[in-house]
Amino acid sequence: MKDAISPDTLEESREAAYSTPLDQFTAAQADRFANDTMWPWFQRLREEAPVHWSETGAYEPHWSITRYEDILAIDTDHRRFSSAEGIVLQTPESRAHSLERGTDGAGFITMDNPQHNQQRKQVSPAFTPPSLDKLKGLLRERAGNLLDSLPVGETFDWVDLVSKEYTAMTLATLFDFPFEDRRKLTYWSDIITNTPGFGPVTDWDQKFYTTMECFTAFDELLAERKARPPSFDLISMLAHGEGTRDMPKKEFHGNVVLLIVGGNDTTRNTLSGSVYALNKHPDQYDRLRADPSLIPAMVSETIRWQTPLAHMARVALEDVEMHGQTIRKGDRVVMWYVSGNRDDTKIDSPDDYQIGRDIRKAHLSFGFGIHRCLGNRVAELQLTILWEEILKRFPTIEVMEEPTRTHSVFVKGYETLPVRIPERI
Repeated sequence: MKDAISPDTLEESREAAYSTPLDQFTAAQADRFANDTMWPWFQRLREEAPVHWSETGAYEPHWSITRYEDILAIDTDHRRFSSAEGIVLQTPESRAHSLERGTDGAGFITMDNPQHNQQRKQVSPAFTPPSLDKLKGLLRERAGNLLDSLPVGETFDWVDLVSKEYTAMTLATLFDFPFEDRRKLTYWSDIITNTPGFGPVTDWDQKFYTTMECFTAFDELLAERKARPPSFDLISMLAHGEGTRDMPKKEFHGNVVLLIVGGNDTTRNTLSGSVYALNKHPDQYDRLRADPSLIPAMVSETIRWQTPLAHMARVALEDVEMHGQTIRKGDRVVMWYVSGNRDDTKIDSPDDYQIGRDIRKAHLSFGFGIHRCLGNRVAELQLTILWEEILKRFPTIEVMEEPTRTHSVFVKGYETLPVRIPERI
């Protein structure tokens, strides 16, 4: 595997992190996420300033919360920390554009109780164990067909042919979205989560009009589902649910964004991350091949190690004291899951990738409290089934060069991952 060509090596990033005065310090640097050199910045905050105020850099002023226990405390404190003003750290420009264009949709993830629970419970039945049991056969069939279609002996992009395709298939099923148009869901997710110059976004107008195209498509689906008897898909559940059938259009659009992005990024980037991590740690790949019963634990460890969504944000509803700092009412607070998942006071050797860890209930990647990821079980199920099918077919999947990573402080993912499958079993 070739080394990445980066303008800033990890050692150079470490030197910059420990020489920058804390009053000029920010960990929210998308360039460093894109070249995977942000780690020392979070390490220093965990060591010296676990509750850190930042007014510098490209993003809006915010408190960075970087230790595991502090993140857990805020994530579960819904009385003092609100989601209602958005759960993503934004640049002033991106926030202004979303407010100006009215694309700042208010899905239930950006609601506090009781409204949050009223809307969340409408779609919860799709993610219960009995519902997922019904999905297993279809997921396994699709995983097998997808893997059997992959080229052997030549380099291809795992992100495009596998990670995006597999998650798009599942999302289309959960939405009962036209299956032949499933990759629109991936494209819309990328449009929503990127800013101009990155991913498929060229400028703010294109981002707006493409987002409107997405909303129009789902408005038509919603009208169709309202006109027919209830069925077991997410749009029908929203169309007929007592707490959602009369929701304002902006709230519906917010829920569409939540379900598309949440259903796409966590699974897609953890799936790519699993191939990358196993190649970076070949001893763990050997261990997995020798004992496929480790797949569920490997999935959870990858979700921790990758942390596909790097943070979630809240706003303080009152003054809160923490580690000698006063978080003022109205301040934006960023819980860096990506940092908490590498906190060595909670997780032994957190930078190591160890597929035997019992980490499922401990990692922060799905969040905690009322906003814990609704689709966490379906994400784990997709990853588990795909890896069961991979091990039946391929002795190894080789990463041929470093991936291209997402330019974002929110989505921690992969744009490309060149791989080769030398042979089939």
